[in-house]
Amino acid sequence: MKCHLRNLLTYVLLTIVLLSPSGFAEAKKLIPMGESIGIQLQLPFVYVAHDVLLPNGQWLKKGDIIKEVNGKPIESIDGIKQLLNGTDVTLSIEQKSNETRTIILTNDQANNILPFLKDETDGIGTLTFLDPDSKQYGALGHQIIDGVLNKPPEFTDGAIFLASIEQIKKSSPGNPGYKISVINRDDIRLGNISSNDSYGIFGNWESDIKQSIRKPIDIMHDDEIQLGEAELLTAIEGSNVEKFKIKIVKYEDNFLQFEITDEKLLSKTGGILQGMSGSPILQKGKFVGAVTHMFVEQPARGAAITVTEMLKKKPD
Repeated sequence: MKCHLRNLLTYVLLTIVLLSPSGFAEAKKLIPMGESIGIQLQLPFVYVAHDVLLPNGQWLKKGDIIKEVNGKPIESIDGIKQLLNGTDVTLSIEQKSNETRTIILTNDQANNILPFLKDETDGIGTLTFLDPDSKQYGALGHQIIDGVLNKPPEFTDGAIFLASIEQIKKSSPGNPGYKISVINRDDIRLGNISSNDSYGIFGNWESDIKQSIRKPIDIMHDDEIQLGEAELLTAIEGSNVEKFKIKIVKYEDNFLQFEITDEKLLSKTGGILQGMSGSPILQKGKFVGAVTHMFVEQPARGAAITVTEMLKKKPD
């Protein structure tokens, strides 16, 4: 149990957040979501996504950044394509060691490496909440880290799209499962991405708020959270969001641990899946938090962040 002093400090800190311009008024309601989303961040540079052996015996290494082509600065793959004009191509490469080297390729060789280059970061996650008043959303519950760069990427633009779950690879102890999704970027862009912070991605909602969407509910304050039964909202088939039973087994310093108790979810997924990050957690009809991680050796057990903590990183 938390001591009285910690409860008092938590209350004071929470009050400051709720009354600050970037926070929410105490009566604020949010719509819990749970939809699976595709995430795309447009980067201001081009990097090598896989090691590539060149015909001259040199290597392009994963994480190398293409800084210039024929002496001209490059910010996108399209920019590279525009400079491939049939003559030899000179690439200026910045390596992870921050050293720069020059590689000369024929036009055909340069075309052949294009499939190994990227100028965006993308992935799958879960939408956490929608603010019906400000039309802002939050998702994931944790920061996006580019798997090649091994750090949060700089980005110039970003968007989220509705994803449909086509297949599930079940989790098992030591082997995290994942969702196999289809993303339609042409038809169902949901919103932009304005920030990628430690507690998730945030942005402006651009799609219509359907009348059939879940209703706004109260935020559960930290001192109301109890160990025991709760609910998880997530999509495991198509784009349909379902409600599943969980049990909160630990709560400390704005973070939760929980166990999945829903037999249907355990049977279908084996536990938490990669791509479930951001799934909303509810208790007694109030919005508690969002899934952030799974325990790899115990996939039925997960971690979550409270929504009050997540909102501290929400942009104004």
